[in-house]
Amino acid sequence: MARVRAADFEEKQLHILVNAAAVFAELGMEKASMSQIAARSKVSKALLYHYYPSKSALIFDIIRSHLEELDQALQAVADESHNDLPELRLRKLVRQILECYRDADDKHIVQLNCRGLLAEEETNEINELERRIVMRIADALHDINPEINKKRPLLKPVTMSLFGMLNWVYMWFKPNGPITREEYADVATTLVLEGLKNIK
Repeated sequence: MARVRAADFEEKQLHILVNAAAVFAELGMEKASMSQIAARSKVSKALLYHYYPSKSALIFDIIRSHLEELDQALQAVADESHNDLPELRLRKLVRQILECYRDADDKHIVQLNCRGLLAEEETNEINELERRIVMRIADALHDINPEINKKRPLLKPVTMSLFGMLNWVYMWFKPNGPITREEYADVATTLVLEGLKNIK
């Protein structure tokens, strides 16, 4: 007979993922242990292993869930703004990316630093999620400047330059600093939009 999931299964799973991400971000994959993750999550090791059989399984689910949340949020923005001018759509997409990064520094660090430890099949799934996210930004940039690849293939470098400005925000951004998350999103977008004007 199949075992019935507890009503709070997903809530406990999310709680474990959040705390595991904090441990991995602080200690790294090698130094972090399942015992430390269980202690941080305030659950028994037996319960932790019921959810996740290994550290690599935890890492995969941390990254996968983080990217799925971002992808779904960007899809919603794209659907809502499909009639907007592409410049405004790009601005909304960038704001949404930074909003999804809010309170997700640990997950983001795991994504950047631990993905090389995943199995090939897991890596392929993560790559596909990342590809979809990148394409949402690339499509908006191409709509703004349809000639961007005419003389040289510059769409990918410009797209990844924008992500470079966004993905490392956790290294320096302070919630009580001189600029808000939304303001920085607009600064990054404006830098790219002004640069696009000079790409012939």
